[in-house]
Amino acid sequence: MRIFIVLVTILLFSSCGEGKKTLKFETPFQEKMNTEFKDASLSPLKPKDLKNFESLDFFPYDSTFVVTATLKRTPDTEWFDMKTTTDRLSKERVFGIVSFELKGQTFQLNTYQGKELSQSEGSEDYLFLPFLDHTNGTSTYKGGRYIDLEIPEGNTIEIDFNSAYNPYCAYDEKYSCPIVPMENYVALEIKAGVKAFVSAYEKE
Repeated sequence: MRIFIVLVTILLFSSCGEGKKTLKFETPFQEKMNTEFKDASLSPLKPKDLKNFESLDFFPYDSTFVVTATLKRTPDTEWFDMKTTTDRLSKERVFGIVSFELKGQTFQLNTYQGKELSQSEGSEDYLFLPFLDHTNGTSTYKGGRYIDLEIPEGNTIEIDFNSAYNPYCAYDEKYSCPIVPMENYVALEIKAGVKAFVSAYEKE
């Protein structure tokens, strides 16, 4: 009788698990992204894409795309209107310039601070690093990608391109996304982070 109960229990758990889709991930960043995209209250995905969602498409983690950059702060920069994919303008300023070496080349990119976020509790230290690279329009989203950073205590900052993600408008055109400035172009293939998204609507 005890063996029968154990077998029934195993079968019940097995049948319950069959209907659930396991989220696929390799790193904590990938797990976080997949969890948010699976959550209907947080996800930017359209209904059909959300229904069939299992995982975003990521490049394999590559430690060579983790760099330690020098941050040159620019405290006197003025707020400006950054263009977005809609008529909305995002009030930003250049917080500083990050300099780093990647694949034997030296690059400089602007990091931005949003006026609204800088005045929001819990987001005062948030920095925005949008960038373009040679993969845009092929293996990654045509409009470039973003990386989230925090203001460091000193003058060095770690940039992990494995945490590069697509703007929400890559998943649904209704979103208003800051357009990556051309000066933030990295003349390399950054094969790290989130790849381009192919919607179920595009496959029809």
